[in-house]
Amino acid sequence: MKKRRFISKGHLIDSGILAQILNLIVEEGADYEIIEFRIGKTNAKESLLEIDLICESDDKLQGLSARLVHIGCYEKQTPEAVFKASTADKCVPEDFYSTTNHRTEVFYAGKWHSVKHQRMDAVIVAGDEYPECRKLRDVKKGDRVLCSTESVRVFPPARERESDDFGFMSGDVSSERSADFTVEKIAAELIKMKENREKVVVVAGPVVVHSGGGKALAALIREGFIGGLLAGNAIAVHDMESVFFGTSLGVCQKSGKPAYEGHKNHMRTINRINHCGSIKNAVDQKVLESGIMYEVIKSGIPYCLAGSIRDDGPLPETVTDMIKAQGEYAEIIKDTSMVLMLSTMLHSIGTGNMMPSWVKTICIDINPAVVTKLADRGSGQAIGIVSDVGLFLRAVAARCIGDYK
Repeated sequence: MKKRRFISKGHLIDSGILAQILNLIVEEGADYEIIEFRIGKTNAKESLLEIDLICESDDKLQGLSARLVHIGCYEKQTPEAVFKASTADKCVPEDFYSTTNHRTEVFYAGKWHSVKHQRMDAVIVAGDEYPECRKLRDVKKGDRVLCSTESVRVFPPARERESDDFGFMSGDVSSERSADFTVEKIAAELIKMKENREKVVVVAGPVVVHSGGGKALAALIREGFIGGLLAGNAIAVHDMESVFFGTSLGVCQKSGKPAYEGHKNHMRTINRINHCGSIKNAVDQKVLESGIMYEVIKSGIPYCLAGSIRDDGPLPETVTDMIKAQGEYAEIIKDTSMVLMLSTMLHSIGTGNMMPSWVKTICIDINPAVVTKLADRGSGQAIGIVSDVGLFLRAVAARCIGDYK
């Protein structure tokens, strides 16, 4: 029998990590022996687990060890990390370590080092000052890439505790939460973050405009609650269409009925912005005088409109190079405390892939499957609120701002 000893620290019981560790070992047909388990006696104190993993073969031991590392274990006798040089751009050794979005440390030079720029599906490169996550496409020949999991420890976030102001959230999705209670809590969090000068980024789809939430989101941007916008071409087009023509995707926002020749209003909008040269020019020339994009330009917050194969136009500011758009998204979400994902599945999943797991992530969508897909793709910290996004935004803005226009 082959054996390795692991340690795990943290809020192991209430986070469910202890159960994950033991269930994983049993489900994989291996065995374990708990050497020591100390329970933290207060909310502030962590628990400690020391456990032997017992397997029939080295291959089984190696494979299961890697999976235990990803859920928060690390080897008690941690060896020095092995970094191997990349032999060509975008190419790494076969045994490279693939990152999670959880806080990670690497053991070398006799101590643990925190990994910077944490994100999932990256490699870890030994930088001049610290190890850092890097996308495979950004690896250069000669970069020293971390290999194997033996010198890594990962810190999955514990669930929020009930004493926390944000503790009403749990990592599931439900349509049965009290809407008023949920709105009050999120509004309170936005107010607190604004007071503390913490950054909140919105990932928004065109449904925000279609459902009548555009003015509310614009007001939240104007009043300083939002510090960045990530979106596609569509929300900007339909936001400005609603300003210019009172329609969204050709539907009158007052009557809810299709407007005469309204189907061409989004193209008329793109044409009008093209005449100005850009959205910013339209604002400067007072062609555009209200709406989400107006407030984004006037406030100066960073934004990126990422293009897709479905785009009409697109608008001059839309980034059609997907690699460039990913880079701009990643730059905007740096040092973010909370991300609000508003009815846009693909942009939400893409943003989730770039974010570390300690960023508070709220996904509001009428479809509960969107949050499920986020979790399935690694963004397990995402909290789901099943709601009409327009109603949600109007209620949050009313509590944060009061009477807005």
